[in-house]
Amino acid sequence: MREKRIIAMIPARTGSERLRYKNLRLLRNKPVISYAIEAAKKANIFDDIILNSDGICFNEIAKRHKVKFYHRPAELANSQTRSDDVIADFMERFDGDVLVWVNPIAPLQPAEEINNAVSHFLKYELDTLITVKNEQTHCLYKGLPINYDTEELFAKTQDLIPVQCMVYSVMMWRYSSFLDHYAKNGYALLSGKVGYFPVSFFSTIILKHEEDIQLAEAVLLGRENDVKPAYDPVAEILRS
Repeated sequence: MREKRIIAMIPARTGSERLRYKNLRLLRNKPVISYAIEAAKKANIFDDIILNSDGICFNEIAKRHKVKFYHRPAELANSQTRSDDVIADFMERFDGDVLVWVNPIAPLQPAEEINNAVSHFLKYELDTLITVKNEQTHCLYKGLPINYDTEELFAKTQDLIPVQCMVYSVMMWRYSSFLDHYAKNGYALLSGKVGYFPVSFFSTIILKHEEDIQLAEAVLLGRENDVKPAYDPVAEILRS
């Protein structure tokens, strides 16, 4: 059964240290944050979409896309601010049953995938969901193998158990579980029944560095031009 109210929160802090004003950086002549807003709207699963920022300038972006804007307190606007505190503050101000954090620095995440992640959360009655990237390759931690054995034949990558890395393109929490855990412990990001949802490659492109911007630009340009596969002429030998 569908939850009573599912709220999309799109966070936009102005003080990024690694990539200055990244949410307002233009990608194919459109600000980064616009991609998340548009995807959230196209997902067609939210009762409300609210842009949450310490910068009042983002109110203009919210108006442009006809979504709501929340000007968060100044004490939740520095690099030391924890996501738990941002979420708790938001939940206390906006009623709902499920809060979905749609990350604006994952501009290539499709609306259908957002919808599928929320549907997965509801189907399995989770309290927390974090998106992940499945890495099916030989992985180590502190120099030690995680998903392969050095005492046997080198495993084929397709036979390996994937290692999952958190992506955070979408995260979500049940209000009741999160707020209860937060009140008792002062944190709640991974509270209650936690689930993980693998996302597609393009959703794993998170804008943290200049190279990530360049990659996202290249992907969007390729889509615009509908680039088709091309091969060296010697490939004809294989076809004959």
